[in-house]
Amino acid sequence: MNSLKNNLFKISDSSEGNFVDRYFPNWSVPYLRLSRADRPTGTWLLLLPCWFGILLAYNEKNTSISFYEIWLLIACGLGAFLMRGAGCTWNDILDKKYDARVERTKNRPIPSGQVTILKAFIWMIVQSLFAFLILLTFNKFSIFIACLSLFLVAIYPLAKRITWWPQIFLGLAFNWGVLVGYSASLEKLSIQVFYMYFACIFWTLFYDTIYALQDIKDDSIIGVKSTARLFGNKLKYWLYLFIILFLSLFILSTVPIMIDYNFLRLTTLFIGTSFLFIHLTLQVKNLNIDSTSSALKTFKSNRNTGLIIVFTLTGISI
Repeated sequence: MNSLKNNLFKISDSSEGNFVDRYFPNWSVPYLRLSRADRPTGTWLLLLPCWFGILLAYNEKNTSISFYEIWLLIACGLGAFLMRGAGCTWNDILDKKYDARVERTKNRPIPSGQVTILKAFIWMIVQSLFAFLILLTFNKFSIFIACLSLFLVAIYPLAKRITWWPQIFLGLAFNWGVLVGYSASLEKLSIQVFYMYFACIFWTLFYDTIYALQDIKDDSIIGVKSTARLFGNKLKYWLYLFIILFLSLFILSTVPIMIDYNFLRLTTLFIGTSFLFIHLTLQVKNLNIDSTSSALKTFKSNRNTGLIIVFTLTGISI
């Protein structure tokens, strides 16, 4: 009976036979769905900027990797899973009325009645506390930087009610890990890490505009704003602009690493940036803006975008 109930509340953008539905007890499935554990792309997109910051700092130090830095890479993975879950839970608490009116989101745990607001709030606090315990293993400066992000996390779900650019607010919040990872490694911030941070914001504008295409019809009816609605038929031109800004700022962030004009490092950066450009432009070229399945597939491919950056920054350090 419980399995049947979970199937009746299937989430449209969740993969068929995902590990949450297959391996976890039925009572836990609504909570894990609330945290988007069945849709891991968002966790990757929150985690990868943390790794960018750590690797950028590691390359600037130009020393052998320490056990602490290895721990930072692992801790950010755990923290990204927990904080993405907490953030999504908060988002669904605030969006319960909107989600009930959108085809893609109407079966989410709160609008479908599987989880009450009180239980969702408790679940959000539990996830946040575990994430905070992990954060306490970082240095004091990075703990302070991480705590500053809470304001952005809190207001993002409200942004789509007041601005056509809620993707900017998501970018500011989702990529804060660049600053946290960098400061956790070097106990400071630099102009280079801000170049990387703003590069990632344009990357988020790119992929979340694509993601928003899934709900464009329902959003138009209920009055939810997004860049996907704002750009209309010119959407692909904007996506190309975001690619250019993203790659330009990414290259700027690596200038101190390249200052010695090391041929191997310059070659690695050139190859990595070329792969990024090809990968992103193919996303736009192959995107069907009228297809929700195309939008979701293209959005998910941005995990690979982030991994290309990780491999590029790792390659530079060799």
